[in-house]
Amino acid sequence: MGSQQLDLFHMIGNAGIVVQGVLLTLVLFSMTTWTIIFLKFKYIRRAFKESESFIEYFWRSRDFSDVYAKSKELTGSPLARIFRIGYSELTKLSQSGVSINSRSSESEDLTISSQFAGMDNIKRALRRAINSEITGLTQLVPFLATAGNTAPFIGLFGTVWGIMNSFHGIGLRGSATLAVVAPGISEALVATAAGLAAAIPSVIAYNYFMQKIRTMESELQSFAADFLNIVERDTLKAKGNKK
Repeated sequence: MGSQQLDLFHMIGNAGIVVQGVLLTLVLFSMTTWTIIFLKFKYIRRAFKESESFIEYFWRSRDFSDVYAKSKELTGSPLARIFRIGYSELTKLSQSGVSINSRSSESEDLTISSQFAGMDNIKRALRRAINSEITGLTQLVPFLATAGNTAPFIGLFGTVWGIMNSFHGIGLRGSATLAVVAPGISEALVATAAGLAAAIPSVIAYNYFMQKIRTMESELQSFAADFLNIVERDTLKAKGNKK
């Protein structure tokens, strides 16, 4: 094992300046990729864990103010942040005299137009919040796709350049024996191996994160719909009680 490592370092050291530049670029790609993988894995895992806790509390509680207080504790949950924005919009409407949440003590008569305006405001706020959360979840993830798509070609470029230099050297020596050809080609192929080593984790991580983000987006959309249904149902209930 030790001799193989020495041979690898020896091949890299004997490679041309272009191949070494390619290898350095791929090392930077790989380091950045693994940093993003580590950070996004922690971020998304926390988002799912805290969102699960929040949704359980949300359905157990029937008081939005209690849920709002709980949501402040779950700072890593996208669902909690979505709820806080929706609840804040409800509070603004209530303070402006357009209360559509029957859980509050206010029971003013509402016109049809004001009710529709209030619901539209909440829908727009939730939609903007969902888009913001998805943007935050996908941040840095596209770099993984870029690394996965470009790293093999960067490595291939280093290999082709190294092989060109090897054949140029063969031409100058006038000899094409295996002992002459093999070292140069093996040094060049290191670039392809480095490109694949950088690309494979990037592609796997990108697919994993995108699947998780799509799942979270679906949960955000479902929660927003459930939140709006609760508000609309309570509004109708309040109107029925007044009659």
